[in-house]
Formats: sequence, C-alpha cells, structure tokens
Amino acid sequence: MFILAESPAAQLVSPESGGNLALHQSLATIAYVAAAVLFIFSLGGLANQESARRGNLYGIAGMILAILATVYGYMQAGFAPMILAIVPAVIIGAILAARVPMTGMPELVAMLHSFVGLAAVLVGISSHIEPGVHVEAGKELVHAIEIFIGVFIGAVTFTGSILAFLKLRGSVSGTPVTLPGRHWINLSMLVGCGLLGVWFCQSGHYPGGMLPLLLMTLIACVIGVHIVIAIGGADMPVVVSMLNSYSGWAAAAAGFMLKNHLLIVTGALVGSSGAILSYIMCAAMNRSFLSVILGGFGTSGGTSSQTVEGTVTEFSVEDTVQLLRDAKQIVIVPGYGMAVAQAQHSLAEVVKTLSGLGKQVRFAIHPVAGRLPGHMNVLLAEASIPYDVVLEMDEINDDMPDTDAILVIGANDIVNPAAMEDPCSPIAGMPVIEVWKAGTVVVMKRGMATGYAGVDNPLFYKDNTQMLFGDAKTNVDLILQQLRS
Repeated sequence: MFILAESPAAQLVSPESGGNLALHQSLATIAYVAAAVLFIFSLGGLANQESARRGNLYGIAGMILAILATVYGYMQAGFAPMILAIVPAVIIGAILAARVPMTGMPELVAMLHSFVGLAAVLVGISSHIEPGVHVEAGKELVHAIEIFIGVFIGAVTFTGSILAFLKLRGSVSGTPVTLPGRHWINLSMLVGCGLLGVWFCQSGHYPGGMLPLLLMTLIACVIGVHIVIAIGGADMPVVVSMLNSYSGWAAAAAGFMLKNHLLIVTGALVGSSGAILSYIMCAAMNRSFLSVILGGFGTSGGTSSQTVEGTVTEFSVEDTVQLLRDAKQIVIVPGYGMAVAQAQHSLAEVVKTLSGLGKQVRFAIHPVAGRLPGHMNVLLAEASIPYDVVLEMDEINDDMPDTDAILVIGANDIVNPAAMEDPCSPIAGMPVIEVWKAGTVVVMKRGMATGYAGVDNPLFYKDNTQMLFGDAKTNVDLILQQLRS
C-alpha cells in the first residue's frame, strides 16, 4: 500500500555498525507503516460523530509512534537535543490545549497551520543549504523542484494562516479588502515565482540559488496575505479548512525533500481531506471552490440594495418558557454566540427537560456555523447532547413549516433570509436555515449588531420573530430554572 522511502543519509545518524543501524531503520520503517495506518483510521473515525473520540485516539497514537520511530531510527546522533526540543513543545502544547476555550479554538487551529507552513519553509531553505538526504546523481533538478515547491506552499500557508488567525481573533477586521485587479496581481506574482523557480533550478548548489529562493519566499508570503485578506468574515470557516489543506501539502512537500514517506503520506491525507471538506462546505454555501483558491471568496455580492425596515418585538424569559411549554416540535439553531457564552451545557439540560415533557427537540446545524468546520457539533458533543437529534441544514430545512417554535442562539448570518430574498446581498445565494417558515422564532442576542459578515438581518423584523436580548447562558439558565419549576 505504501512505497517506503530510502533511509536518510549518514549525516542524520551517529556512526555505528552497519548491522545495528540497519536494524534501527528497519524497525522505524515498520513503525512508520503502523503510524500511517493509524492516521487513516483516525480520519475514518473523524468522519462520524459517534466514532470521533476513537478517531482522535488513533491520531494521537499514530503521531506518538511516528515521533518515537523517527528519533530511534534516524536521529540517534542528536538524541539528546531532540529530547530537549520535544519536551518543551509537549509542555507548551498541553498548556495551550488546557487553557484555550472552545471559542478560541478556531484561531488556535489557524495558528497551528502557520507553524506547519513555517516549518516547511525552514526545512526547504536548510535542505538547499545542506541537504539532509543523499541526492543521487542526475536527480539534483528533481530535488531543487521539491525544495522550491515546498517553500512556496509553506510561505503561502504561513502568512495566510497568520492573517486568518488575526481575523478570527478580531485583531483585523473581517471585512474583505479587495484591490483593483486582484486576480491579475495574483497571476503576476505566480508568474514571477515561476521565473524565479527557473532561475533557482539553474543556479546549482548553495550558495547559488539562494537569492531567487528568498525572493520567491517573500513573494509567496505576500500571496498568502493577499488571498486571505480578500475573503469576507462569514467565509472564514472555509478559509480555515482550505489552510488546513495547504498545511497538509506543505508537510507532504517537506516529506519529499527529506525522503520521508510517512511525512508524505500524512501530508497527503491532511491535504486531500482538507480540500474535500472545503469543497463540501463550498457546495453547501453555493460558492465556487475555485474562488477560494483565487481569493475574493464570498465578496461578489456587493452591497445590499434593500433597506431593512420594521419593528423589533422583544420577548421575555417567561414568554419563551410558555412558548416552549405549548410547542410540540422545537428546533434549536446554535451559533457563535452560544460558543462565546458557553451555553451548551445548560442547553443540554433544557433539551433533556423538554424531552421529558414529551416535546420533540432537535438541533439544526449549518455547515459554516461558528468559526471552524464542525464547531457547533463539537460544542454539542462536549455537552453530551445525543447525536441523533443533531441534524444538518439539508436534513431539517424541509421540516421548518411544521415546527412550532425555534430558538436561535447566537446565530445571525446562517439564518439570514437576505441570502434568498436579496440578490444584491453579499451573502446572496448562500443556503441558510429557513427558520422564518416556522410558527414562532425566538432569537437570543446581546443586541442588534450584525453578524460576522456585516450584513443586516431582516429576520429580526418579521412578524413571527421575537427577540430575547441578553447573555445566552444567563437566559438559558433562567429558562431551565422555570421549566423545572
């Protein structure tokens, strides 16, 4: 199934007898195969909510096995320095994982993607300065191409992920910035990188080729910024997914440079799965997959020509509780506001209480709800909400006219009817959860601010919409208290 790589050159290992060295590398090769299989099982497990925990455990086991095999089989000369590098990294990673809340997970993922890109850049430049693997005669050109492509993908991933991190964190506005002729600018930079690639491949060994390699790295960093800065805030979940794919291809390119086929397999798995996920999300949003790669994704709609008019009707907690007591079919639509308020655990108790009263309670999940693919699913799973009541948008939209009551908790853009009613809206054509077709809609928000896309929502002014203002967790706790009483 896998074509395993030849062993790295002697520079990476300590001088020892050939038989002992061969044994170490053979055992490492076997461990690499096992790690690759575990990574495949991990992806298979993550494809389903019920098996996601098991998939994570497979991935963790595969990564631990891969690291130990690499240190044992190929880096014996630097064993102590490797331990000194790994231990602090493990401690830092554990602290970050423990301290970062679910609301901060999207920007953490984006930052981790940037690390992968930066690693690919550093590996590529160091491989050009002093190859860490034996390059056979006649294959110098292939190795130079591997270095150039790896550094290019890594640089684009690095700066693109940094900007995505800043956008998700709110340090940079989510409003898309589109320069005139941006696609021609991207094309010009790509052509420039191609010409620098020709120069690099013709320059020979270090120090030759260093100038075109560094120039290309700088241009690729600009490309990463230019692509992501042109993407609107509402489309950031797709951007995170696409950057995940880029980081995978960067890792695969580093595997080619180091002749490490486990890294190639792992990078290809991440890259392809990220690309497939991005395509699925684009299809769910009625967007073009190609536009994600070219930049300017989700910005073609322009400014809405419709003015949102009407009167907002406020609801109280008592009114909401009475509505839920009278309703038979209830749907809950979670959004980023629920994540910020950390209301999922109290909400799980509300669902349990309503189910005990004979109500049918289900969740409607939009593909891009939150700031990360699957963000809402993770939050609900964290609160131990049964998987069978968590439905995707396409599975539940047809049931909206038969629904008595809908609770929209911290969601905005994914329930915005302007996507279907206003062809000039920036989110025009994006499939949304059609909550306004239900009997009564209760929207929980802190205020009347727009969503991440910066688009006004006509839903708030419809006759069957009631606004319950305030902190989501506080309101959900009060609803739970009164339902139980």
